[in-house]
Amino acid sequence: MPKPRSKPDLATIGGLLLALVGIVGGLLLEGGQIKDIVQITAAIIVLGGTFGAVMVNTPLATLKAGLVRGGRVWFEDPASPQERLETLISFAAKARRNGLVSLETEAASIEDAFFRKAMTIAIDGADLQDLQRILELEIDLERERAEQEAKVFESAGGYAPTIGIIGAVLGLIQVMKNLSNVAEVGHGIAVSFVATVYGVALANILFLPAANKIKARAHDESQLRELTLHGVVGIVEGLNPKILRLKLEAFAPPATARPGGER
Repeated sequence: MPKPRSKPDLATIGGLLLALVGIVGGLLLEGGQIKDIVQITAAIIVLGGTFGAVMVNTPLATLKAGLVRGGRVWFEDPASPQERLETLISFAAKARRNGLVSLETEAASIEDAFFRKAMTIAIDGADLQDLQRILELEIDLERERAEQEAKVFESAGGYAPTIGIIGAVLGLIQVMKNLSNVAEVGHGIAVSFVATVYGVALANILFLPAANKIKARAHDESQLRELTLHGVVGIVEGLNPKILRLKLEAFAPPATARPGGER
């Protein structure tokens, strides 16, 4: 049962590119130039200040886990509820014919850790209530971990605009030192507000959307685990595969449904 490879998430990549094209395109249409918003100093202030604030706000272990999970928003999870459903149905059919122990080889080759753990516990003959408690606890804890890791990017999205304002104020301080040079004052004021642009843009097209995508992915993963839990419980109970399919199809995404409620 080989694990499918992750593929780039076109929604994340395309959405970020569209946002950048829209912002930069609007600047160019207004007669501006790209060099107007390219300021290394402003980027250092906003990025350094934002991530520094996030480090103060977040426990180190959660910060590391959040950055790892955040890196995965660029890739699409290949896991499919429909494929998991079909695997569970095939396991149920085999278990009814030959018993749960006959699934030992298949269970050992499962790539998904949660699915493998659920099948192993079931094959080992654990009490059904113990099985449900163990797996439900893991589902709840994983959901909570995802929420905490998403807050890393929510925090960054909250701090970035404020740090951008700090950058703008610092720029204005430098402008005030050169009030005698009128030509430089206008240029200096324009440059000072680039930090604000960076802060607001990063918050609204990267950090906050990333946090929401992490939550959405966590919800989908939780649904997949719920599907797995109900499927494994049905296998242990010896449900008829047809009945089990009807039960598990509630977890299938709407796109798999046919007109008239059929699937």
